[in-house]
Amino acid sequence: MIWCSGVDLESRFVVYEVKLSESYFAAQDNLSVLDLTVGDALRAASHDYPDAVAIMEIDEGGDVFQTITNGRIFNDSLAWARGLSTRFDKGERVVVWAPNRVEWLMLEYACALAGIVLVTANPAFQAPELRYVIEQSGAVGLFLVESHRGNPMAQLAAEATLGLDLREINFLDDHDAIADVSAGPAILAKVEPADPLQIQYTSGTTGFPKGAVIHHKGLFNNGRFVADRARVSHDSVIANFMPLFHTAGCGMNGMAALANASTQVLFRGFNADHVCKAIEQHRITTFFAVPTMLVALLESLQHTPRDMSSMELITSGGAPVAPDLVHAVREVMGCEFATAFGQTEHSPVICQNWPDGEPDDISFSAGQPLPHTEVSIRNKETNTVVPVGDVGEICARGYAVMLGYHDKPEETAATVDANGWLHTGDLGTMDSRGFLRVTGRIKDMIIRGGENLFPVEIENAMLESSDVAEIAVVGLPDDRWGEIVAAFIRTSDGLPLSKTAMRAHCRNALSPQKTPTKWYQVEEFPLTGSGKIQKFALREMWEAGAFDA
Repeated sequence: MIWCSGVDLESRFVVYEVKLSESYFAAQDNLSVLDLTVGDALRAASHDYPDAVAIMEIDEGGDVFQTITNGRIFNDSLAWARGLSTRFDKGERVVVWAPNRVEWLMLEYACALAGIVLVTANPAFQAPELRYVIEQSGAVGLFLVESHRGNPMAQLAAEATLGLDLREINFLDDHDAIADVSAGPAILAKVEPADPLQIQYTSGTTGFPKGAVIHHKGLFNNGRFVADRARVSHDSVIANFMPLFHTAGCGMNGMAALANASTQVLFRGFNADHVCKAIEQHRITTFFAVPTMLVALLESLQHTPRDMSSMELITSGGAPVAPDLVHAVREVMGCEFATAFGQTEHSPVICQNWPDGEPDDISFSAGQPLPHTEVSIRNKETNTVVPVGDVGEICARGYAVMLGYHDKPEETAATVDANGWLHTGDLGTMDSRGFLRVTGRIKDMIIRGGENLFPVEIENAMLESSDVAEIAVVGLPDDRWGEIVAAFIRTSDGLPLSKTAMRAHCRNALSPQKTPTKWYQVEEFPLTGSGKIQKFALREMWEAGAFDA
């Protein structure tokens, strides 16, 4: 299958040349949106490269557990799809509750082939969280593993499903049971690209999750466009240690590999030593990782140097990336570095930097929009496009926008407006070149004495200090100012936090009112399943007295 037929390959890698006066970037059409389902793409990869390795699974010890070709993964997934089709109807929903493993992907593909909607769940969930996902999604089946990292999942599932009317609970390692066709004729339904593929529950950095309904065309083409800008080809080897239950794992990485029939090195969990070992042994060329993972990879290479010469590009997102980290990754890993921005409701990527971008663009911007994606920065009150450089809400429109939040019409209408614009809830600016800078969440915006302050601006300034490994800036309640600025910092190499040095650094870069009033050192941050810092959790911990005054 030739994904880019009729396209000038060189033109695909050129920065879009625009000169904007208002914060609106029109959709670019240098690549086509393919009207395909995930099942169509799986069939194509199997047909074109049947004997090529599709998935290399790395176990918890860092060793190769199994390798599976494109032909085999298609045939095995098709057998599962036929079995599922005898027990579930098109459009019905089933939950997958498991860590990264080949069977997770097989179930994803099988559901895609059968038109069943896959509901993804974090394997770290406890019983109430799992029950919420099952009940809210209206799922009629559950597929899981016995346990994961000490979490007794089988036991918790029994508790979570008590009294629920589930048609089937099955373990992913029981291949025969999933593929069983004794219940009736195994007839696959006709699946369309616009049909729902998954329900992904938003990661909840600011509160309770909602189920975003993602369709085939959106997830597949978004992963394909991400891969294209990252210069992925059939010969690429993609490491995937992002959780599959999140769009970064099953979308950005998983669909990027599927679209190009590339080898996907699937890790059951992130371990920096294991990833570095695999890069050396299996000649990995590219991957996506959040900044906390990059720091761990550099620390691993410091104590155990390895051959990184196969690496071509690392893409990061989900948090600000310090210029020093960009430089260190390029220096130590010997590869290009890019950043991206998106959210689950957009399947997920909206903007992405070009691999050979300038260091300031890589650190402080999310790049330009992907093909066939309109992006605008809008005034939250008037919903009008703001001038270039002004802060407003980041909005996107195009093929990748979700179908809606499952069974939440009011929340859907508040997020996707009547003109099809997805209102992300993120604040940002756009420059005249169409490069996007994220300044923070609307809910995270700090209002100090009536002035709006943007945490990401402060975080970016502080990350330029070599003493700061990670930072989260949070607004805390204050009787006088309404809110004050607090900085929670993990220092480089665990060194003691010098509040005096931090204040001086911040004052050199920013105006006085943006300088944090409170400084707290942390050894680790509360994180979402996808590795983002939960600022609301930090605020709750502070209110509960977890930090010294």
